[in-house]
Amino acid sequence: MEMDRLGVLPAVELEQYRERLGREIADQAATGQAQKADLDRQLLELRRQVVVTEETALLQEAGVYQYKHPLSDAVAYQATLAGLQDKIKSMAKREGGAVLAANGWTVNGSATEGRVMIRDFSKLMLRAYNAEADNLVRGLKPYKLDSAAERLAKVAGTIAKLGKTMQIRISEDYHRLRLQELELTADYQAKVAEEKDREREEKARLREERRVQQEIDRERARLDKERQHYANALAALRAKGDIDGAAQMQERLSQIDSAIEDVDYRAANVRAGYVYVISNLGAFGEKMVKIGMTRRLDPLDRVRELSDASVPFNFDVHALFFSEDAVGIEAKMHARLADRRVNLINQRREFFYATPQEAKEHLLALAGNLLQYDESPEALEYRQSLTQAKEQAGQG
Repeated sequence: MEMDRLGVLPAVELEQYRERLGREIADQAATGQAQKADLDRQLLELRRQVVVTEETALLQEAGVYQYKHPLSDAVAYQATLAGLQDKIKSMAKREGGAVLAANGWTVNGSATEGRVMIRDFSKLMLRAYNAEADNLVRGLKPYKLDSAAERLAKVAGTIAKLGKTMQIRISEDYHRLRLQELELTADYQAKVAEEKDREREEKARLREERRVQQEIDRERARLDKERQHYANALAALRAKGDIDGAAQMQERLSQIDSAIEDVDYRAANVRAGYVYVISNLGAFGEKMVKIGMTRRLDPLDRVRELSDASVPFNFDVHALFFSEDAVGIEAKMHARLADRRVNLINQRREFFYATPQEAKEHLLALAGNLLQYDESPEALEYRQSLTQAKEQAGQG
């Protein structure tokens, strides 16, 4: 046994054996520490190589997508992008300069075989790089541009490491072209989306204008018909000599004429209308209002449209203020609350982080007087829903 053997060794040999064991233990500890340090370095390198692609995180970090190449429209981007892709195709051809490698490489002493090996490996590396670049272009979203560019740079770095022996690497000029392709693609997609949004908004505006015009036309036709009826009745009363009846009929006729003038004025003056302040407590909370204007003869029609199935509860009206320059008052209200705008990108979204009381102060300053303003939202269905939910929870 080992212990029996050690027991018969002289003291000097025992001391030497102890020292040797100590050195082995120390060596193993140092090896363990070195392995741990090496693993830590690998972990750090892997963390550096990780590309965060979660869309929510990118949106929070990058905020609003900014154009890299502010061209005038999507067609201009498309033409520029096509020209850039032609350059990419030209460089990707053989001897086009997309991939670089060592010269004078030999295989089994043969320069020819060396050139064939360099060419084949270069083609393989370039194909891998282009496959990744093409996938990034096809799946690109504007807000993912930075992530895509970082990923492509890491692919180029990996190829340079794998091809180090033969100095195979993607050329900077070619890599720069493919990065420009990503940037232009992102810009093109953003411009297309922007133009579609603008087109949708314009169609909505035209629909609203047609709706207003149809409403005005219907009201004008109704008033004309009513006026004709009262004019005939007035003529009959005068023919009978009914002075009192004719006077009453004339008064009613004058009211109709006044209403016709008002309708004609509204039709002619596109700036006249109602400025409204509305909120939706159940959907957006206490500190958000929508401030807009409508030319509808009945402004509540517009509020009812906004309270459609896209929101869980109806909007509450805090103010409906008629003005001959409703367009101007709406614009000034928006300017006063510009720093509280909810959607900083689409200026046609008229929601603001403000309470109804704060909106009232600004509207008073601009309008001078308000016949009616309700500061507290009724939010009837929302409050009833809360009450019912509490009752159901209590029963459970």
